[in-house]
Amino acid sequence: MATIKDIADLASVSKTTVSRVLNFDQTLSVSDETKKRIFEAAEKLEYTKYKRNRVIDKGKIAIVQWMTEKDELDDVYYLSLRMSAEKKILDEGYEIVRYFYNDTRIFDEEVIGIISIGECTPEQQQSLIDFTDNLVFVGMDILSTKYDSVSLDFDQAVNSVIDFFCARGHKNIGFIGGLDYGKTLPNHPVGKDKRTIAFEKYTSLRDVYREENVFQSSFDVESGYEMMKQAIVTLGQQLPTAFFIANDPLAVGALRALLESGIKVPERVSLIGFNDTSVAKHIFPTLSSVRIHTELMGEASVELLLEKLETGRQVAKKLIIATELSLRGSTGD
Repeated sequence: MATIKDIADLASVSKTTVSRVLNFDQTLSVSDETKKRIFEAAEKLEYTKYKRNRVIDKGKIAIVQWMTEKDELDDVYYLSLRMSAEKKILDEGYEIVRYFYNDTRIFDEEVIGIISIGECTPEQQQSLIDFTDNLVFVGMDILSTKYDSVSLDFDQAVNSVIDFFCARGHKNIGFIGGLDYGKTLPNHPVGKDKRTIAFEKYTSLRDVYREENVFQSSFDVESGYEMMKQAIVTLGQQLPTAFFIANDPLAVGALRALLESGIKVPERVSLIGFNDTSVAKHIFPTLSSVRIHTELMGEASVELLLEKLETGRQVAKKLIIATELSLRGSTGD
């Protein structure tokens, strides 16, 4: 059986770092790349901390991740959701069956419940519903179809950003984000992401919305760089004094574009990202960001499922997990 030392050796880090990462220690300051190496090593070695000295006989719970395994390893947000859910499942004495987007989903007949992580199409939802009513959807609001869900409060998150900027006297506020279409939803139409919709809503309520300040493309570093360069060129002296940026990779690219153009952060432009990944603490200036409690989301999804299994509850529940602002150098904090 693999040990923490085995993972540390494979990932080329200390045993302490492995232990803190696998226990979702939020005070640990390590890069996303280091976290990925540790998670990959744990997966490769089939490490399961809570299987040791524990008899697992309560049944199997499936985790369906609506992306490929490779895509998941590129995104610590989804990795953290799954691994925190798995940790809780094993701690409660259940076995895990794992499925990714590109797997053939023929569920083991011993599966008694499913945790679905990420956005999926109505057809994909139905494929899970056809198998069992014991379902929890993570990252989707599925209450309308009478199934449990755990999701973020995007309105609260974005409203807190706009409140912060307005309290600092910013009236010209920009937005850089991605379009709502994904690798997992190839036929899903391109549209506005939830953060874009919330940004438009709350800046409009404060009478500071300007259509020309909204830029959308893909959710990656290079897109953030290109969109900020476009904003600098097209807006000139009217460049916003503050930007809300829909994820941290976009913010990293946007920050690089500003610094290359000689635009000081936060003196001329303040930035707030989203997700509060570890990269936010390791760039200069450090990045203010909206922190998502992925470990709490993963644990809460399992708690909902176990409650339903144990009580037979028929009424659906929706848990909305709040976010919080982590303020750093990019806003002068």
